[in-house]
Amino acid sequence: MKNQDSILIFGSSGQIGRSLIRKFTKNNYRVIAVTRSIHRKGFQIKTQSNYGYLELEEINSFTENNISKLMKRVTVCINLIGILYEKKKNHFNLIHSDLPSLLSKEASKNAVDQFIHLSALGIESATDSKYALSKLDGERNIKKNFPKSVILKPSIVYSVDDNFTTNFMRLLSILPVMPLYYNGKTKFSPIHVSDLTDIIFQIVQTKISGETIECVGPEVITFKEILLKILKSINKKRLLLPLPLFLAKINAKLFQLMPKPLLTMDQLKLLKYDNVISKKYKTNFDFNMEAKKKFEDEINRYSFNWTTGGQFAKKKI
Repeated sequence: MKNQDSILIFGSSGQIGRSLIRKFTKNNYRVIAVTRSIHRKGFQIKTQSNYGYLELEEINSFTENNISKLMKRVTVCINLIGILYEKKKNHFNLIHSDLPSLLSKEASKNAVDQFIHLSALGIESATDSKYALSKLDGERNIKKNFPKSVILKPSIVYSVDDNFTTNFMRLLSILPVMPLYYNGKTKFSPIHVSDLTDIIFQIVQTKISGETIECVGPEVITFKEILLKILKSINKKRLLLPLPLFLAKINAKLFQLMPKPLLTMDQLKLLKYDNVISKKYKTNFDFNMEAKKKFEDEINRYSFNWTTGGQFAKKKI
């Protein structure tokens, strides 16, 4: 039996998932958070919710039967599962195409009111990227299986819990030189996780369906500008060195050998393409769902973790 105002979240342990759990449970929605390991992730997820509004479900095997049982109990399903690099062959296709196809089929079979899927911005042109192609294939499968689904395409999502700004803060705090790929000219429209969370919440509340929405922040900034803002925020001066493409490829091949790659060949290909609105779809602003938080203002709230002297360090002028 379905519970009204009930949300099923796949990918609940990431920065967006945890933020959504806080938002929905605070507003009296019941949330079922799916995790592959309650013992490893459960303690992180449990701390995010209002008492009594969160239920954890451990799924080790994403079978039709397991997913169907969960879909029968909810009115909204949100899929946030995604990976930035492949650990195994065809892992992008498995996570970004096959899994969303299965989830959207089961959502349709079990008469879920809304199916919301998180894809990515700026992938239409990146036909040489396995990541981008798998994301696009996933979008096509979802639209075929669940035509009234909502597909969200955010630019970079950042916060104190991200793997983007915090990684660069860490690297820029210790490295004297930072490579600039494609001269640092690639454009982004970063969106803070709380703004994206508010957008998803409003989509559920207003029961939007059958839309593809590009989710962007209030500004467009280049990769070089992002690094300069981070350097200013952590009170450091570093050399930003443009790398010729052949050196960038060598750099990426070395980095992707790491257990958690700083950069892969596929990500290097993605960096060729701007990560801004395409004008092919509506944006969050078209739905009067504004994202107001500016990149520099927000990173200043947590960058002290990487400054010499910490929170009480004086800024250099």
